[in-house]
This record gives sequence, C-alpha cells and structure tokens, in this order.
Amino acid sequence: MGENTIAKALGLEITSVEGGLVKGKMPVDSRTHQPYGLLHGGASVVLAETLGSVGSQFLVKKSGKGAVGIEVNANHVRSVRTGFVYGTAKIVHKGGKLHVWAIDIKDDKDRLVCTSRLTVMIISIDA
Repeated sequence: MGENTIAKALGLEITSVEGGLVKGKMPVDSRTHQPYGLLHGGASVVLAETLGSVGSQFLVKKSGKGAVGIEVNANHVRSVRTGFVYGTAKIVHKGGKLHVWAIDIKDDKDRLVCTSRLTVMIISIDA
C-alpha cells in the first residue's frame, strides 16, 4: 500500500491479488473503532473499497488505464471488538468502463461482518 494513505493509517494489508479476486485484512483496534469500542462501519467500507479498487487497478494497469470507485454500499451484520477482519473481493462484472465487485468481510471466526458492493469506473490516465 502507498505511504500516507487511509489504508496505511488503518493498518490494512492486501494479502493476495489475482485476476478478479483480492483478499486483505485489517486490525480491529483503536484505529478502526467507533466510540463504543466496536469496528466502525466506515472502516469496513474503506476495506471493501480498497480491495475492489486494487483489484480493478490490477486488471487494467497494463492498458494504461486507472480505476476509481464511484459507488459503494455496505450492510453491517455483526459487530467486532478485537482481532482482525478479513475481506474477499470478487469481480461480478468486468466491462470496459465499469467493474462491479462483491466484497464479504468476516471476523476471526469466519462469521460475516459486512457485505458490500462496489462500482469502479475505468478511466484514462493522462500522462
């Protein structure tokens, strides 16, 4: 991950990137808590959007294109206080201009914490 990014500040790690599948993890600690000591929903969204955006960038980088998230939604279904959460992003649509990703985030016991969908726009990168 790049220095001076939100992913770095939250301790997010990308653990694997393959065509159409990205995995990562993030600690549940003071960096990612909300005031009640639970994983902040926004931190889950950062994990989801990062995984999908990295996946799209991986898919388009050789063509000189870039990838930017344009819409994300998330359903938070379980709280977490400590440990790590693990995200898996799978591409569900790979078009020339848009990618759509389904991202599931689970806890240390493999229980669903958040399910998310991300739409990524593929853009030209001006040199």
